[in-house]
Amino acid sequence: MNKQQWFKQAMTIGLCTTIGFSALLATGAGTAPASASAVSADSVSADSVSASAAGSKVVSFGKKYLGTRYQFGASTSTTRYFDCSSFTQYIFKKYGVDLPRTSVAQSKMGKSVSKANLRVGDLVFFSSGSRANGKNVTHVAVYAGNGKILHTYGSPGVTISDLNSGNWKKTYLKSRRVL
Repeated sequence: MNKQQWFKQAMTIGLCTTIGFSALLATGAGTAPASASAVSADSVSADSVSASAAGSKVVSFGKKYLGTRYQFGASTSTTRYFDCSSFTQYIFKKYGVDLPRTSVAQSKMGKSVSKANLRVGDLVFFSSGSRANGKNVTHVAVYAGNGKILHTYGSPGVTISDLNSGNWKKTYLKSRRVL
């Protein structure tokens, strides 16, 4: 990772942390409201702020592996190469989320979330590649924000792709929130 990438990541994490703490202060999370009407319907809950921060951490950690080789059926005991589900399993485990080994099993974890309501750190599932039939889960990625996904497949290995174009737009199936 070069200095510019490191600086950009540090600034992103710092900004997210600042926004998160500001939201906590603005909403009075952790304090009892004077009345039920004192909390607006659009206020941010402490849970969503902490989940958002955790999602940013997962994505930042995963970005450290950009360019790492893809290998279908990769062992979970190495970081020299990953397949899509061993990658998500590995990066989420660092933050206390134990995901099953396969993308199919991961697609049953957490709660369903619409594509329009994705948050950084949500799992995104696809039916793509040679095993795809358009309805079966064959690939998993992590939503990285701004319409991007962090995942691994073929060449170039761990990479960032645009969720809303090309193959990923055509083969999108569903999303799940595990944070």
